[in-house]
Amino acid sequence: MMNLEVRAIMTKDPVVVNQNQTIDEVSKIMMDSQLQQLPVVENGKLVGMVTAYDMWKASREGHASDIKVRDVMTTKVVRITPKDKVGTAAELFADKRFKTLPVVNLENDLKGVVTAFDVIRTVFNEEYPRPILYQEEFVH
Repeated sequence: MMNLEVRAIMTKDPVVVNQNQTIDEVSKIMMDSQLQQLPVVENGKLVGMVTAYDMWKASREGHASDIKVRDVMTTKVVRITPKDKVGTAAELFADKRFKTLPVVNLENDLKGVVTAFDVIRTVFNEEYPRPILYQEEFVH
């Protein structure tokens, strides 16, 4: 399972934002999509990540409608490739600094994202292919 390539479990068409959007706009996107971290992309290339925490900090200092993503995003982003192993992603998630990792090719084109939840779900489904909490014998 940990030797499976990330491409097998990543979200291939992730929600993305660009660096010229306001944090007000991105906040709405995050709420609508129920995501807390989004890749920042320009012309298909990953240029950063923005988190709800980044935006919260910035909004305390100014008007959210005036602050651009480029002013709050992280540009030094740990990224992985589609051929990297799930175990590599799991190790990065276990380090507790990351919840979402952008997946890029060698040209830095965003190919997807993988989350800690993707890894947990994959490992769990391998062990328990059928739901265990909602089986009929537990419902009655």
